[in-house]
Formats: sequence, structure tokens, C-alpha cells
Amino acid sequence: MVAYVVEYHQISISRACRVASLPKSMYYYKSRKDDSETITKLQELAGSYPTEGQDLYYGRIRTEGYKWNYKRVRRVYLLLGLNQRRKARKRLPKRVKNPLARPLAPLEMWSIDFMSDVLTNGRKFRTLNVIDDYNREAIAIEVAHSMPAMRVTELLERIIQEQGKPKSIRTDNGPEFISKEFNTWCKGNNIKIQYTQPGRPMQNGYIERFNRSFRESFLNAYLFEDIMQVQILAEEWVKDYNSKRPHEALDGKTPLEYRAQWSLSMESAPAELTPC
Repeated sequence: MVAYVVEYHQISISRACRVASLPKSMYYYKSRKDDSETITKLQELAGSYPTEGQDLYYGRIRTEGYKWNYKRVRRVYLLLGLNQRRKARKRLPKRVKNPLARPLAPLEMWSIDFMSDVLTNGRKFRTLNVIDDYNREAIAIEVAHSMPAMRVTELLERIIQEQGKPKSIRTDNGPEFISKEFNTWCKGNNIKIQYTQPGRPMQNGYIERFNRSFRESFLNAYLFEDIMQVQILAEEWVKDYNSKRPHEALDGKTPLEYRAQWSLSMESAPAELTPC
């Protein structure tokens, strides 16, 4: 307060202290306490354990061997504003880098991902794309305005009844895929989830390449009036994609031709001899 009066009213320090009823010695007093180490430690604890409070921080500090008393920790804690309610940011568990290996058979690995676009009335919609990594077959494309985790699992349940169950599913870290519902469903169906690392979309390169084709030849090619129209046209596009569109990665074959070739090779493979 004295500093403010001196600066803005251009009066002497002595007069400002008399106006504020403050001893002149208090104005010149400088604390000799160095709280830099305490500040650093409390900031470190707040970053690592955002949901804990002062008492737990103090307990951790004493456990680590620091001799600061409770009053000092309390003072610095309040100085940093750590007593104010803070929303803890949820952190993803560490993702393991997995190479984009091509499966050796169908139903070994599915890739799933979301895309979005808008109708002619400006309303947004989403598509959930599911492909089999082995032959790049488009298993399904589901269209909806909203696609919560429960709807994702319902779609996968329906696909499994028609196509069979995959051993693994590769996906990114979207909220629907890291949700409790999705993880519980996969665990209950004995399906392994392979998450990509954040910021590394090419770890899910097969679905990314599929999305590009779907965007260029379907979403960017038409104007859609409603969700039903998008769903019907998407199903027609999937049929053409699977049965008529050749892929360089599949030796110029369509996804269905490539899968049929795999089926023939399995049928012609010699059966294992069983001992008499």
C-alpha cells in the first residue's frame, strides 16, 4: 500500500508510512526466507498427485526426508493457490509402439475409426468405419448423429454375429474407445485392444488409407439430405469397394477375391497326420 501511495501520489516514503499508519522499518523489511525449494517440491507434487491435498503433500515431504515444518508448507501451499479446487486432467496410460504388421489371416485384426461430415442442412454426422486388416475388407460403416460407446459395442456385436469374432481390434485413443463400456465389452468377448500412440495415426495406417478413399470417393462426392440417405449410399459403396475395386496391396485383387484365395489355400493345405 505504501509503495502504491509513493508511486501514484509522488510523496515521500516517510509521509506515506504516516498516512498508512505503518512503521517505516516495516516498509524496508525484507524476508530472509528462501522458499524456492519448497515451492518447487509442492509444484512437483501437485503435478504428480493433483487430487491430493495439503496434508498428504506434507506427509510425502516428511517421508522423503525434508525437515520443513507444517506452517512453512502451509504458507507456501496457500501462496501457490493449491487450496483452490482444480480439475484434474485425465492422463492416458502409456501406449506401446506396435508395428503395423499385416495379419496372416482374416479375423486376426480389425481396425476401427470415426469420420465426420455434414448434411445439406448443416447438421453434423459421424461414421464408424470397420475394416479387416488382412484383406482391407470394409466390414461395416455405421452412420449416426451421435455415436456413444454403447452404440459402438452394439454395432460390433451385430457384425460379429454375421462375420465372426476378431482376435484383436486396433484403434486410437478416442473417448468412445477408452471408455469403460468398450473395454468391458472387449474383455468379455476375449478381444484384445491395440491402441495407437497419441499423435501417431499411421500406427493405424490401414484404416487411415481406407478413410482417405472413403472421403474422396464418397463423402466429398455427394450432398446428403439425411442420415438414412447416407447409410443407404454408404452400404452400396461398401459393396462396390469390396467386390469391384482392386487394390495394389492385394496384388490387384478385390478384398473379397483376396479372401476367397485365402480360403482356397486353406482347403488345399495338407491336413496334419494323426498318429494311429
